[in-house]
Amino acid sequence: MSELLWQKPGTRIDERIQRFLAGEDVRLDRQLLAYDIRASRAHANGLQRIGVLSDDECAALCRELDVLADDWQAGRFVLDARFEDMHSAIESRLIERLGDVGRKIHTGRSRNDQVLVALRLYLRDALATLHAACKAIAEVALDRAASDADVAMPGYTHMQRAMVGSAGMWWAAWAEAFIDNAALTAASAHWVDANPLGTAAGYGVSLPLDRDGSSAELGFARTQINPIYAQLSRGKFELQALTALSQALLDLRRLAWDMSLFTSQEFGFVRLPPQYATGSSLMPNKRNPDLIELLRASYAVVAGARNEVEQLLSLPSGYHRDLQFSKGPLLRAFAHGLDALALVPGLLQGIEWDTARMRDALEPGMYATDRAIELAQQGVPFRDAYRQAAEQPLPAAGADPEASIAARVSPGGCADLRLDALAARLDGLA
Repeated sequence: MSELLWQKPGTRIDERIQRFLAGEDVRLDRQLLAYDIRASRAHANGLQRIGVLSDDECAALCRELDVLADDWQAGRFVLDARFEDMHSAIESRLIERLGDVGRKIHTGRSRNDQVLVALRLYLRDALATLHAACKAIAEVALDRAASDADVAMPGYTHMQRAMVGSAGMWWAAWAEAFIDNAALTAASAHWVDANPLGTAAGYGVSLPLDRDGSSAELGFARTQINPIYAQLSRGKFELQALTALSQALLDLRRLAWDMSLFTSQEFGFVRLPPQYATGSSLMPNKRNPDLIELLRASYAVVAGARNEVEQLLSLPSGYHRDLQFSKGPLLRAFAHGLDALALVPGLLQGIEWDTARMRDALEPGMYATDRAIELAQQGVPFRDAYRQAAEQPLPAAGADPEASIAARVSPGGCADLRLDALAARLDGLA
């Protein structure tokens, strides 16, 4: 490992202790280095604006940061065990190339605000990807709701057959769920879109840093003002981003549960495209919905990460090294969660209904609620209508699923899915 940023003359480094302190940082920082380079460039420009750096010094630093970004992208620069973390890697590179000018880059900042701004930039991109994923799922679900609006299927409560439903209403449910998830993601993204750069170690510095200028350069909606709160927000903002991700994965878990049931031989409502199933290593007859099952399990990854971060936040104000452990679960959860969600639109587009199996699953008792409402419309008190329908469940139309679907005119019901309203909400999302 190269000389540590904080190492002073006479300081003895214990390699075992240092390995524990560094932990996963170098490996995890490979996902964040590009953001740290961008923030370092903005910091250099800010130092130039207040006269700490000359025009030539700033230009040299920005040029070398751009070269480093290109070298990193091309694989010519490797972030490895030579460095304590990405921050030391950037500074070492600048000192190697520029000497004393490189030693000026850290003026007025701390690794505390460096990691904060890198994570904030990462979260902004991750939430934008999550937002797009939720919208893509909602769009497919809306399209399928329109095309499958009149496809009859059983509706369940308590895992028991309950009422006649429609595939259109089933699809519309997931459309509205993921519209809500996209809206929550957008709100979370707006909330975390605040620049902590320039808060240093959590108490500010004796320089008139142009923090608003850095915010504008990095595209932040606002500057996070109080340095102590900037440190308090470490983990808090990550937790909110994980909450938005977990809401989408929670809905995906329930959607995958439906798919698991519907693809079973006992239900037989859904046929999967071949690429979404695998075989057994032993049983030649098996065609397993492994993808659906792993999509169902993906919520656990995000929920576990959220719990890890939350458990770290039992801390007083100020920076504490405990917060280093928030980086791993955050990055793992978003990497896995976004990969899972990206597979969903294609899956939903490809499933096929077995309409005959779904129709065969409709029993006479499932029309009983329709019959009770029919009697109530004729003036029978509902509680009496309820008892009569329990004994004679079929309405005047008989066991006719199309008539049952057409009669379900309550807003959002089978005959009034309000897909236009859902589409307008989806189109209105930023």
